[in-house]
Parts: sequence; structure tokens; C-alpha cells
Amino acid sequence: MSDERNSPRRPQVFRLDEANITLAPPEMAEVEAALPVPVPPKRGWGLSLAGLFWSALGGVLSLAAYVGLSKLVEDLYARAPWLGWVGIGVTALLLIATVLIIAREVAGLSRLARLDDIRDRAERALAADDRPLAEGVVRDVLKLSSHAPTLARARMDLEGHLSGIIDGADLVRLAERTLLPSLDAQARQMVSDAARNVSVVTAVSPRAAVDLAFVLYSAVTLMRRLAYLYGGRPGTLGTFRLVRHVLGHLAVTGGMAAGDTLVQQIVGQGLAARLSARLGEGVVNGLLTARLGLAAIAVTRPLPFTALPAPRLSDVATGLMRKAEEEETVASRRQ
Repeated sequence: MSDERNSPRRPQVFRLDEANITLAPPEMAEVEAALPVPVPPKRGWGLSLAGLFWSALGGVLSLAAYVGLSKLVEDLYARAPWLGWVGIGVTALLLIATVLIIAREVAGLSRLARLDDIRDRAERALAADDRPLAEGVVRDVLKLSSHAPTLARARMDLEGHLSGIIDGADLVRLAERTLLPSLDAQARQMVSDAARNVSVVTAVSPRAAVDLAFVLYSAVTLMRRLAYLYGGRPGTLGTFRLVRHVLGHLAVTGGMAAGDTLVQQIVGQGLAARLSARLGEGVVNGLLTARLGLAAIAVTRPLPFTALPAPRLSDVATGLMRKAEEEETVASRRQ
């Protein structure tokens, strides 16, 4: 009996309609039926206290503006009818301009949200190798890149291979290799130029307040230019959201703890012992600007870095280091 149990069983073929065949009960279905059904947590008020506050404040300000404008028009009409009509015309122009500004800001916010949505769906398509999801991502990226005439040939090539790729992950990687290399090269050049400009200006600036203002201005301008490059085109509110998104990305990825990285960059290039205090400060400010630019690339790029390598700090700071060395050499010769 023990020999039969220990001996390997040979494969056999059975027919489901044979009389001596008994099917096992669906145990997995019973187990799943026994599991408790998750109940979604009950939500309190549909509107949070912060949302209630801002909604009420917006309503109060709108009523105050309406009362003030109507009172102004009434006073003008009481003085002279033609003044009243002028007031009505100016008020109408003000309302039209306000509506257009609000529409522009909403469009800018929606474009930034669209970049985030495309990138999130691309990551899911890569992880699950989802072909329909990947095709939707690629078509959205094609629409997003329609603002760049230089990518017309790349768009035609990608559309020609769109139906021939079976795997969803391969389709996303093909879109990245076809559409984004030239944009990534321009983005790296933008970051490198901004870092070099910040380094030079802060090295010769006499006041720390001027340095801080120029670094902030350069960083925000760089973020906006990168968003425009990848199709984001944010407005004023969109710029605030973009800055918050970049800082959040730095906090999540550990980029705000960039002190060690900056020291390693400076020491690794042998600049710590050769640069003066002002040039060293300029190099640090330039490296910080470059780090912000790399984070802006990560949050404005419509596809994650999978087929192409992500830019590193050393890639965009090489020219910065060389520029600092040249300036230090020129300064030492003059002395």
C-alpha cells in the first residue's frame, strides 16, 4: 500500500460524462461567498469646512461687487444719462474680461491635470501590460503634442505603427522613444541654461535679497517653460499648482534633502577647495535651480521615464561646473 502511495502517478485522461467521475465542489466560490462584503465608510457632510468657508467668502465678495457696481452705475446715471451708459459699457467689459480670465485659468488647470492623468494611466498600462489603456494613452499624447510642428514626422511614424504593436507596455515605450527624445533634449538644455544663469548672477550680486528674488523668479519661469514645452501651458493659478506639485515631488523623492548631493557634486568636481565664497554660493544656487528643473520635468512630462533614461543632476550641471572653473581661473589671473 505504501509503495502505491510513494510511486509517481501517471497522467490519465477522463471524460466528464463518465459515471465514475465526481467533480469537486467549487470551494473557492464558497470561500468568496463567506467573505464579508466591504461596506464603504459613511461620509459626513458633503462639503468640508474649508470648502464651505471659501464658497461663502466667494458669495459675499460677489454680492459686494454686484452692489458696488450697481450703485456706481445708478450714481452715474443720476448725474447724466450718458455717464450711466458709459458705466454700463465699462461694467460689461469688466465682466467679459473677468469671465475670459477665469476660463483661461480653468483651462490651464485642466491641462496640468490632463498631464497627471496621462502619466498615471501610462504607469498603469506599463504595470498591467494593458493594450486598450495604452492605446488611449498614446492617442492622448499624440493630441497633446499637436502644438509642436517639429514632431509632425514623429507623430506620423507613431500613428503608422499604432495598430501593429500588440503589447500595451511596448506601445507606451514606443511612444516615448518616438515623441519625447527631442523634447527631453530641449528640457535638459533649458534646465542647464537656467542653472548657469542663476550661478553667474548670484555670484556677482552684492545682496542676498537680490539673489533670493532672482533664484525664485528663475525657478518659477523655468517650471512654466517646461510645462509649455510638454503641452501644459499653465496660467497664473496653474503656476501656483505647478510649483506646489514640484515641491511635493521633491519632498516625496527626497530631493529636498539635496544638501548632501550638492556637497558631493562640488567636492566630486574638486571645486570646494578652489572656488571663492561668492562663486561657491553661485554654484550652489545653480545646482538648486537645476534640481528644481529636474523635478519639474518629472511632473510635466506626459509619460514616465521607462524606455529613455531620466536626466540626472550631473547631466545638467556639467556646464555649470566648467563655467565656475573658468570664472575662478580668470579671477585668479587678474589678481
